Amino acid sequence: MFPTTRPRRLRRSPALRELVRETRVHPGDLVYPLFVRSGKGVRTEIGAMPGQFHFSVDTLVEEVGAAIGDGVRSVLLFGIPDRKDEQGEAWAEGAAVQTAVRHLKKAYADLIVMTDVCLCEYTSHGHCGLVKDGRVQNDPTLPLLAKAALSHVQAGADIVAPSDMMDGRVGAIREALDGAGFEETAILAYAAKYASAFYGPFREAAGSAPQFGDRRAYQMDPGNGDEALREVALDLEEGADLVMVKPALPYLDVVRRVKDAFGVPVAAYNVSGEYSMLLAAAAHGWIERERAILETLTSIKRAGASIILTYHAREAARLLR
Repeated sequence: MFPTTRPRRLRRSPALRELVRETRVHPGDLVYPLFVRSGKGVRTEIGAMPGQFHFSVDTLVEEVGAAIGDGVRSVLLFGIPDRKDEQGEAWAEGAAVQTAVRHLKKAYADLIVMTDVCLCEYTSHGHCGLVKDGRVQNDPTLPLLAKAALSHVQAGADIVAPSDMMDGRVGAIREALDGAGFEETAILAYAAKYASAFYGPFREAAGSAPQFGDRRAYQMDPGNGDEALREVALDLEEGADLVMVKPALPYLDVVRRVKDAFGVPVAAYNVSGEYSMLLAAAAHGWIERERAILETLTSIKRAGASIILTYHAREAARLLR
């Protein structure tokens, strides 16, 4: 009871506040998402995501080297193909992601290279699986996802991250990897991926907006929390090593529920809309940019995430140092 108990005693100085801080974000917690395409000397800013770029492999290697200098240890690669078709050939040996993985692992042996596994960036219709009669086909898509994941691992990827939300895709990928002798390669499953309004800038970056309909038939409804636990349980049963909640900020309650229920490493994706929203507010002087970035990442870590995928990774790593 006041005045015997005075919580303010431990807030009197920066050193005291740091001493009793419960949640800490470390640069090693951060994963830097990057967009890679073919060509040479490409470094083109993405209009809806200020400070983020399309890279060719040579400029990507330079960017990752700078990020490592900032303290970032992990990256996630998205591929931007030269051409798209109905099937989405995400497994070509000479494609941008596979080529980038080989160059990054050669240049930075200790870097953790993750790759996004999906068809949406590669298909002409923009959906995450094969389409027949206007509907995304679940089971026929699975072998293609497994083929793409295997091609990434053969190139040297440390972790593959299926983001398509097809039922059974983790099991299909696990079987393909194990069958090819890659049983030690980890799978980070986009386990609870919601049909969110916060993906808009990414869809511009990846050129992956659906050409008809939307993705609500396979991504999760924002009102569902119990379903997220079922999705996570299924992915873990199929062989996922880590699970992801996406987006992060509107679903911090889901991050906490997943962490409490399963006790496995949980990743949360601080997605493009969250990134661009913060930067837009900061550009207008409505919020303090650096403090807002660190407060955002701290909230995600406090909710239970072990891993934070964020476009703020380089700037945050510098601030945290």
